[in-house]
Amino acid sequence: MSAQLPSWCEPLVSRVRTARTEDFTRLRTPTSGGRPSAVLVLLGEDPAYGPDVLVLQRAATMRTHAGQAAFPGGAADPGDADAAATALREAEEEVGLDPATVTVLAQLPPLWIPVSDFVVTPILGWWHRPHPVHAREPEEVAHVARLPIAELVDPANRVRVRHPSGWVGPAFQVRGMLVWGFTAGVLDALLGMGGWNRPWPQDRVVELPPVRTTPAPYAGNDGELAEPGSGSGKVIPGR
Repeated sequence: MSAQLPSWCEPLVSRVRTARTEDFTRLRTPTSGGRPSAVLVLLGEDPAYGPDVLVLQRAATMRTHAGQAAFPGGAADPGDADAAATALREAEEEVGLDPATVTVLAQLPPLWIPVSDFVVTPILGWWHRPHPVHAREPEEVAHVARLPIAELVDPANRVRVRHPSGWVGPAFQVRGMLVWGFTAGVLDALLGMGGWNRPWPQDRVVELPPVRTTPAPYAGNDGELAEPGSGSGKVIPGR
């Protein structure tokens, strides 16, 4: 690793080394077919808010996953050396992330998203030298946010979302953004692996709202995605 890993992150890194597909989803990843892709689950630490994760909001005009919260990432290119190269390249293209500021920590199991037929490999990274990021392609990215872990695990910000199809899954309401679907599922699993999750009312179910193009105003650190939630202050998970 190219940078000193903070102590709060070490339990998660140790745990994900043995992670299986079943730790994230009940869907089996196809042994063949699917569109190879990767996303970057980038952990950082803000001086005011503590540990956080980088998330973006897709533009409402996208053909798939319109308006959804997502990790930076996308489909693999023939020139990409591996999944980590795909995730870092896509993050640079989408939000201007400098790959040299990221320490790759682990490659998670590939996960299948049936609606788009993507087989997504999440890459866990440590942002050892954070810098400003922004939406570089407005037609693809509407907003970029750094969501504090302390606010993601706040029970007041946890809900379950019901999709019109009847599917119900975990979600986060943080700083004017609703994080649900694939991204929320991965986050929920990782927060548990890191030992950071807190008990929250599983019977709190909300209907999936219409696509939203911009988050609610928030006077805080840059980067978010869901309905306004509570939670503030600096908390180091696991301490």
